[in-house]
Amino acid sequence: MKKRLYLLIILFAFCGFAQNKQVLYNFTAVPQSMMTNPGADFKYNWYAGIPLLSGISANVGSSGFAAYDLFANDGIDFNTKLRNVVMTTNRNDKLAVNQQMEIFSGGFKIPGADRDASNTYVSFGIYQEFDMMNFMPKDLAILALEGNGNYLGKIFDLGDLNTKAELLSVWHIGAHKNITKNFIVGARAKIYSSIFNANSTKNSGYIYTGPSNLGVYDQSIYANMQLNTSGLAKYDDENNDSDVVKDITKGVMLGGNLGFGFDAGFTYYPTQNIQITGSILDVGFINHTKDVENYTLKGRYNYRGVVPSFSSGASAENIYKEFQDAIPLDTINTKFTTWRPIKLNTSFQYSFDEDSEEDCNCDGNGSDVVYKSAVGAQLFVMSTPRMPMAAFTTYFSRKILKGLQAKATYTIDSFSSRNIGLGLFTTAGPVNFYLIADNLLEYRDVTKANSLSFQLGLNVIVK
Repeated sequence: MKKRLYLLIILFAFCGFAQNKQVLYNFTAVPQSMMTNPGADFKYNWYAGIPLLSGISANVGSSGFAAYDLFANDGIDFNTKLRNVVMTTNRNDKLAVNQQMEIFSGGFKIPGADRDASNTYVSFGIYQEFDMMNFMPKDLAILALEGNGNYLGKIFDLGDLNTKAELLSVWHIGAHKNITKNFIVGARAKIYSSIFNANSTKNSGYIYTGPSNLGVYDQSIYANMQLNTSGLAKYDDENNDSDVVKDITKGVMLGGNLGFGFDAGFTYYPTQNIQITGSILDVGFINHTKDVENYTLKGRYNYRGVVPSFSSGASAENIYKEFQDAIPLDTINTKFTTWRPIKLNTSFQYSFDEDSEEDCNCDGNGSDVVYKSAVGAQLFVMSTPRMPMAAFTTYFSRKILKGLQAKATYTIDSFSSRNIGLGLFTTAGPVNFYLIADNLLEYRDVTKANSLSFQLGLNVIVK
């Protein structure tokens, strides 16, 4: 039990403050922008991320409610607040958490015969990621809070339970190439090493109590539910002397359950100051074969009589035994496969205010002309176990000084309709520092925020 508690503490320590990186996307002054589009127009000669500090990002989003709704010091009983949250949300509301930390990263240019149009850029690295998504189990929450006494005739949907969480490392290598002066394509191969995984996303079933005027009820329960886990089973054994930190380190070094995936992207310039980009990320899977444990609740139970109480008396014990026999909690060891959440990005950008003093096209432009300013729009879509997540962003970027650039964004998504973000990039010699945050209006009281995110990092860059 202590080991499992320790493991949960470590997992939540990884969770900082869902995976849309709208400020970083196409912010090509920052090397990590290539992780959002392997075909980004990125022109530094080489860069090296400072280990463990080059890319740290965290994002949490909750649709339907904020922390303030549950924990405000307003004299209202917590149970009342919890009930209000449950009643005002729906089964498509969600809590999403994503955190990433680059362990190391780097990249370098391979000049082509035509230095203006045939350069190839190679990038590589390792990062650790925690990813969690939990949809609101509305029917189950109502049943747990209020029981079924006031809901005779209602079908409680067990399929509302939809949750997943995973800690993994990703090893990657990619390349992008100028096919022509105005068209760049890129791709990245990935090896996933899943350290811990728990998912329950394909549940079905119902709980139904039929009404009656005679004090007799027809009750029916059908369950087809399963929780899959990997990397966690050994911690159920009190005699197991595994070290959680060592297990995480081993998993990072490809000792976990392995999988493969890829990213792809492009940048195209119809004219020298108009840019179109697109990318698809994390098309991949993980095969879970090590330390696998699955928990199932499958079966059907029917009862006719007064509403049973499982808390007292011999009759209650008999009813509970019948229920357990009809819908047993089984533990099995069956390998399973999970798919990574696929992300799609596309953007349109118009650049203006030509910069005649710039000696490096590090803002991203398919021609020799460099612009100080740009406006654009970006669309982001991500797959989830229930329904896709989408976000639309408009932005303005500006080169303020030779060593200082900024990007401001306005985003509408399922978490917020007034998300304003800001990214800053600065250099001191070869050292580059960037800082990105969004939902800036909510920092006046973060407890009322539906989503928050930040990103920061340090790199060494040679132009």
